[in-house]
Amino acid sequence: MRQIVLDTETTGLDPQEGHRIIEIGCVEIVDRRLTRNNFHQYLQPDREIDPGAIAVHGISNEFLRDKPRFPDIAEELLRYLEGAELIIHNAAFDLGFLDHELGLWRQDGLRILDRCRVTDTLAMARERHPGQRNSLDALCKRYDIDNSQRDLHGALLDAEILADVYLAMTGGQVSLAFDIPEQQARRGVEPSAAAIDLSQRPRLRVVHASEAELAAHRERLEAIDKESGGGCLWLRAADGGD
Repeated sequence: MRQIVLDTETTGLDPQEGHRIIEIGCVEIVDRRLTRNNFHQYLQPDREIDPGAIAVHGISNEFLRDKPRFPDIAEELLRYLEGAELIIHNAAFDLGFLDHELGLWRQDGLRILDRCRVTDTLAMARERHPGQRNSLDALCKRYDIDNSQRDLHGALLDAEILADVYLAMTGGQVSLAFDIPEQQARRGVEPSAAAIDLSQRPRLRVVHASEAELAAHRERLEAIDKESGGGCLWLRAADGGD
């Protein structure tokens, strides 16, 4: 299954007031494994960034002067997102801005939901942790995810952190092929003996119980059954009963 963890930074809070996307960050997960096939782009919004937004993400108007505009990268972005499940924290915010940008680029009513399905991790967290704070920082603390580098918001950094949070929320690391050295390096941790090649591990030896051990086990089950008045379920299971 292909999933894309997506985040954006913007000039302000409301696209209906003319605010625009200035950064898009995407992290790809395939079968619960980070692939490093990420998408990251800063954008020239053709308007000034609100001071309050700059205080959040630290992206200046001057930094964006020579960056491409959304129409310049739109086809590449849509190809990258095509058919994936998008993982977004507070999805309504990012989808509202993305759909607004698509509408300015082309007038056929295309929406992100026409190309992808979306999972909102904020809604997921509220369902799992009702009455608690469910911001990205709060979830990092709850699931022991390192967000020490997050002094300011950043679309790619936040997408990387959200990927870790999502995997933890949905069962933690389940793939033995997970790229341990990459994750440790991203957190500033030296690679350790945990980063081993599991394919080189020798086959495990299966040790069967001896006849004497089986007889002793049977004797013990019969003693339990006698003391419990015939209530030893293990004995009935051993005899093929219900």
